[in-house]
Amino acid sequence: MATQPHLLVEEGDLNDVALIPGDPGRVDRIADHCDESETIARNREYKVVNATYEGRELTICSTGIGCPSAAIAIEEMANVGVETFIRVGTTGALQSEIEIGDMIVATGAAKNEGTTKRYEAVEYPAVPDYEVLSALVDSAEANDEDVHVGPIASDDAYYAETDEHVHDWEAAGLLAVEMEAAAVFSLARRKGLRAGAICTVDGNLVEGTQKGTDTEDDELPEKAKNNVGRAIDISLEATTDL
Repeated sequence: MATQPHLLVEEGDLNDVALIPGDPGRVDRIADHCDESETIARNREYKVVNATYEGRELTICSTGIGCPSAAIAIEEMANVGVETFIRVGTTGALQSEIEIGDMIVATGAAKNEGTTKRYEAVEYPAVPDYEVLSALVDSAEANDEDVHVGPIASDDAYYAETDEHVHDWEAAGLLAVEMEAAAVFSLARRKGLRAGAICTVDGNLVEGTQKGTDTEDDELPEKAKNNVGRAIDISLEATTDL
């Protein structure tokens, strides 16, 4: 198979499970939690690293911001043999009781974005693989970490999120909003692959404390910055069971 045009990787270059943050800078942070790592490629918003954690070989690849660039990453990684994807990101809370620094494991993502509409009808669910979802929750429990588990929204118009959008999401019981999970879940399902997501809360839209999504870690609130590391550990532990 030819070199993938955006990730610049070929079949056999990557491992079967991949952690996929949005921020390229977070690729290095995840790699720092591993036993060893090697950079495979770097192009545009995509940085690709192979690593080993407790004997488990894995790949770390940034997806950039939003579903369009995330979909490219999923398509090209799937083309070269990646079978399981775990999004490790940040998110804005939509329920008042969820605090900055809390972690959320998504059970599904509302498709408030345009990318998945090119693949399928909006009625088709954007949901994680049960084994990946369970591995993330089990890993959190094994590490005595509390996580919120429930549905989120994926939105691709960051600066067009009005109070009406926020109130509607809140009333629907959605826990948080981010920008990539719907595409990650939908494409993995369509390809017969596995996906899941764990995100650290960097702000609360309902409380008016929203910081952002997948910004540089240095710009995150201190508690969120610390708990990104804990979410990374949960994700890495989950890979050992997948």
